[in-house]
Amino acid sequence: MLFLALILAVSAVAAIASQSKTATNNTTIDNGPFPTDLNGSNFTYPHPFQLFHFGSQGLPLEMAFIDLPPIVAPTATTKPQHVRHTRTKPNPKPKIALLLHGKNFCSITWSTTAATLQKAGYRVIIPDQIGFCKSSKPGTLYQYSLHQLTLNTYSLLSALDLTDPSNNGITVVGHSLGGMLATRFSLLYPDLVSSLVLVNPIGLEPYLELGVPYPDLSITLKTEQTSNYMSIKGYEQSTYYLGAWAPEYNVWAMMLAQIYAGTEAQNFVEGQARVVDMVLTQPVFYEFPRVRSKTLLMVGTKDTTAIGKQWSPPDVKEKLGRYELIGKETANRIPNCTLVEFEDLGHAPQIQAPDRFHAALLQWLRT
Repeated sequence: MLFLALILAVSAVAAIASQSKTATNNTTIDNGPFPTDLNGSNFTYPHPFQLFHFGSQGLPLEMAFIDLPPIVAPTATTKPQHVRHTRTKPNPKPKIALLLHGKNFCSITWSTTAATLQKAGYRVIIPDQIGFCKSSKPGTLYQYSLHQLTLNTYSLLSALDLTDPSNNGITVVGHSLGGMLATRFSLLYPDLVSSLVLVNPIGLEPYLELGVPYPDLSITLKTEQTSNYMSIKGYEQSTYYLGAWAPEYNVWAMMLAQIYAGTEAQNFVEGQARVVDMVLTQPVFYEFPRVRSKTLLMVGTKDTTAIGKQWSPPDVKEKLGRYELIGKETANRIPNCTLVEFEDLGHAPQIQAPDRFHAALLQWLRT
């Protein structure tokens, strides 16, 4: 009987392993061509992108992503004529940077940062998260969580053979909502993340604990349904860019407004309402002391972003989103953290002052 039980146990383990292998093999990467209106977004990306096909929560999904190679400066190739045989060292694996967008942006918003990192020798991976931009929008069929979005992103990296422990580690950069996701990624896969960069992340304070009223999903959904170009521009102009507006800001507002009015509008707003719920109910605030990665926190201190601030009572509203304070407080709670503050910038310093932002980023990456 014991022998039979062992055989059955081994068979069960083998069956599970076989199923896992099959599930892994079901993922594919598609190089296109793709329809102009892909998953409700007809914005033209200036870089070629690909689709990662995979399954999640019983659904077949598509994650759009950009994969940019490092730009290597040319080197002299002339050799002395008397040298007949030389040994050359194999090219090392390039450094990897993973860029994670915020709620109101897409992968392509990282274009300038991606170009900067390419020139610094990085291979740059930039996904559109599920529910966003050119990726699938499963709407009410999907349970949005930071853990799930992190697992989706890890699955993409695995399909690209970038999760091998022999690699040099990944530099994960996250802005706004992407900062919460980058933090969760570093907590779930600490051995994979060599450096963590958080750019005006949301979630630096526990919104509900500070008194933000928890909204029913139907309320958040109504807010999302009323989003349009003018509301997006008004919010970003005041919060991101301190009242200023420029053509390079406008393109991103138009990109987002088009999705809200696009062919997948209903699924998009359903997903966005669930993302707001995710941010409120899944804080990373309490886990910053567990971050093991070397971390750079980059903060435009004029930022006033706080999820739920607009529906909070005055006494709660006045203490939320004070990045000039919470940036310093967060840096003190992350064990190995460097804080860079931009005292004249708002929520998106990488767009508002790209030269200064990238100079500070590269300086830190070289240390």
